[in-house]
Amino acid sequence: MKRSALTGLVALLTVALAVVAFAGLKSTMELKAGDEIYACNCGEKCPCDSMSRNAGKCTCGKDMVKATVVKAEEGKATLKAEGWTKERAFKTTGQYACACGPACKCDTISQNPGKCTCGKDMEKVKVN
Repeated sequence: MKRSALTGLVALLTVALAVVAFAGLKSTMELKAGDEIYACNCGEKCPCDSMSRNAGKCTCGKDMVKATVVKAEEGKATLKAEGWTKERAFKTTGQYACACGPACKCDTISQNPGKCTCGKDMEKVKVN
């Protein structure tokens, strides 16, 4: 009896730890017009669509640029940055997200694997 109770407790703790570990994997950036974020500066044809709350490099290795959200819609945000000749649309849901956990506030998302702006590896987002 004690052995089955202990096994059940261990299983419950394992599930709880797994939930906590993946609670910080946020694949969607909640943005509104006027927000300032950092975005991939590689050009319109770059497929990474990396965005972050922190300055750093995008998943394709280039420096990100500070950008302003001009318009936020379901699934995309239109951004404008200094040096861009026109506004650019970025997906607000990434196929990869920073796995730095709930304490980290970088919110880095991308369509490509790589490192997030806080230096952690991005993880593939599991689709339910």
